[in-house]
Amino acid sequence: MTKRSLTFATACAAAGLSLALTSPLPAQAAEQIMFVSQGGAYQKAQTIAILDPAAKKLGITINQDSVPDAWPIMRSQVASGKPTWDVVDVATNFCLRGGEQGIVEKLDFSKIPNAAAMPAEYRSDWSVAYEFYSSVLGYSLKKFPDAATAPKTWADFWDVKKFPGRRALRNHPLATLEAALMADGVPANKLYPLDVDRAFKKLEEIKPHITVWWTSGAQSAQLLNDGEVDMVMAWNGRISALAKEGAKVTYTYNQGILQSTSLCVLKGAPNLPTAIKFLNEAVDPVHQANLPLHIDYGPANPKAYDTGVIPAARVGELPSAPANAKVQALMSYAWWTSAAGEEAEKRWLSFAQKK
Repeated sequence: MTKRSLTFATACAAAGLSLALTSPLPAQAAEQIMFVSQGGAYQKAQTIAILDPAAKKLGITINQDSVPDAWPIMRSQVASGKPTWDVVDVATNFCLRGGEQGIVEKLDFSKIPNAAAMPAEYRSDWSVAYEFYSSVLGYSLKKFPDAATAPKTWADFWDVKKFPGRRALRNHPLATLEAALMADGVPANKLYPLDVDRAFKKLEEIKPHITVWWTSGAQSAQLLNDGEVDMVMAWNGRISALAKEGAKVTYTYNQGILQSTSLCVLKGAPNLPTAIKFLNEAVDPVHQANLPLHIDYGPANPKAYDTGVIPAARVGELPSAPANAKVQALMSYAWWTSAAGEEAEKRWLSFAQKK
């Protein structure tokens, strides 16, 4: 049903995963696409939950590649005039940037009914949300064992007197500026357009108390696990993985920042009609509901929660579950790809370099 590229197999091996290089293909399968994602446990999970079932249902071959940072390769492939990738699973802001720069195809949602039925804020002219994760406030249960008195908001994170301890934030403006504004009293549903001056002023306030500005999800989890920090902004899946291993850590979805990766189709994709058929199948509610059975990410299609596939106890753990999404801020990738967002990213570089 799917063929994994050597790149993907190598990435999986490095992550300690075992995958066959080639799966059996239906003899009649003539259509194919090249699907690109981020490798590791995540790509293995989506292969089992979405890619293999979609390939079987559509009778197509899904070849795979994995790249940690697809954006520069997307640009170079399109610039070459002979792209080899079809569908890319990438951070939503890159899909939007790709649309603005002529790097990804404009989508006709009359041909993608599953996506057309999703909330408008989950799609754009060039992208369809694929899965959700959250930037959340995580903390050590050794430091804060009582749920009643543990930090629950970004204002708590900023309150170094009431909640003493070592802290870590991501060394990147996305989600960090949103957290700063919520710490300063901005409601989660009133964040955009971001008041960048106000956000950086609030960040200057907490900056002397940040022990580490982390640069990878693995680092954020390690900091908490090793006791180097007592509270941290981190991705929900990183902390839940620690908790499942027995670490005394937890997190709250309250004031989390709900983020997504999206699917987009490269401009001039060699297998465009098949890519569009796959796009529709990839956000089918049942396929989407299968994903959280294999990894701690939430389905992008809300109808996945109506299929009965996801156990009730599991629903409560997922970032995009209705009850959890309700208490979070939905990141506006449209704002982050605007001129104001790009300027905020440039400003972050100066902020991060200044001691």
